[in-house]
Amino acid sequence: DYKSFQFPDTDSGIIGKKIIKLYEQLETSKKQTDLEKERNRKLKQEMTNNIAHELKTPVSSIQGYLEILNENAELESSKRKYFVERAYAQTLRLSALIKDIALITKLEEASTLFPREKVNIGKIAEDVINELQAQLDKAGMTIENKLERDLDISGNHNLVHAIFRNLVENSINYAGNNTTILIECTKEDTHFFHFRFYDTGFGVKEKYLQKIFDRFVRLEESRDRRTGGTGLGLSIVKHAVLFHQGSIMAENRAEGGLMFKFSLRKHPSPATSETKTMQL
Repeated sequence: DYKSFQFPDTDSGIIGKKIIKLYEQLETSKKQTDLEKERNRKLKQEMTNNIAHELKTPVSSIQGYLEILNENAELESSKRKYFVERAYAQTLRLSALIKDIALITKLEEASTLFPREKVNIGKIAEDVINELQAQLDKAGMTIENKLERDLDISGNHNLVHAIFRNLVENSINYAGNNTTILIECTKEDTHFFHFRFYDTGFGVKEKYLQKIFDRFVRLEESRDRRTGGTGLGLSIVKHAVLFHQGSIMAENRAEGGLMFKFSLRKHPSPATSETKTMQL
C-alpha cells in the first residue's frame, strides 16, 4: 500500500511525499468523477423511465378512443364527436409533453444554443397574462401585474416567457378558483432583478416544498393529470432562472397561498455568460 510507505527526511524523500500527495488527489478526483458519472446515469435513466410512463397515458387514451370509433361504425354522431374530441385533447397533451421534454433537455445539455438579446420582462409578463386571460376568467381569478415596463435584461425571450407562463399556469391549476395572483419586482440590486410571484390559494404542504421543482413529481393527490399539466412546468422555470444566472425558491405565505421568489441577472457576468444550467 503506497499510503503506508515511509520516506526519509531528505530532498528525495520530500519529492516522494509530494508525488504521493498528488497521486492521492488524482485518485480522489477520479472517484468523484466516477460518482458524478453514476449519478448522471441514474438521473438520465430515471428521466427516461418517467418520460415513458408519462407518454403511455395519452398514447393509450388515443388508442382506446380510436379503437372504439374503428370498431363501431354505426356509432351515433354525438358519441363519435365525443370520442374524437377526447382523442384530440390527448394529442394536445402529448404535443405539450414532447415540447416540454425537448425544452428541458436542451436547457440541461445545450443551454449555450439559446441566444441572448434585450428582453423586456414587463412586456413579456403582460403578454402571458393576455394569453391566459380566458383561463383566468374561467377560474374567477384576478391577477395584479405590478411590474414596470423598464425591466430590461440581456437574456432569452422564450425562456423568460416560459418562466411567467408556467408560474401563471401553475396558479391556475392549483391555487383554486376565485383567488388572486400578484407579480412584483424590486430593482435596487445593481446586478439582479428580484421578483415575487404569489397567489392567495391553497399553498403546498411543507414536506413537498423541496420537491416542487422536480420533474414529473405529483406533490398531492389533487395535483394529477386532470389539471392538464405536463409535470415539467416548474422544473423548466428553475432551469430558465438558472440560465439567467439567478436563483429561485418556493414558500408558503402566512396569509395563505404559494410564493415563488426568484432573481434574474440584468446582464450576464463575463466569466459565466455561457454558463450551462445546473442539472436537477
